[in-house]
Amino acid sequence: MFLQLEDYMLPCLNKQFFGMDCLGCGIQRALSLVFHGEFIAAFKMYPAIYTLLALAFVVAINFFYKVKYAQKIISILAIVNIAIIVTSYVIKMNQII
Repeated sequence: MFLQLEDYMLPCLNKQFFGMDCLGCGIQRALSLVFHGEFIAAFKMYPAIYTLLALAFVVAINFFYKVKYAQKIISILAIVNIAIIVTSYVIKMNQII
């Protein structure tokens, strides 16, 4: 019997204590969807999933092999990620209200 990733997901403490989503709500489920090959559903669940994966990839590559413009690439990806996360959170919260 195979272990399911969903069995080990952590609950969102912000949602449990305050009753509202946080900026990271959905990232675990989106990552699980990516692993299962459901790429569009992963994007709908958490729009920043692919830019976060790209950021993690660049950071990991730079850790082992020094990339010439890694700091600039990491900075740009971080800014893009923050913009996507905040924008999608605001849109999600406006749909709930």
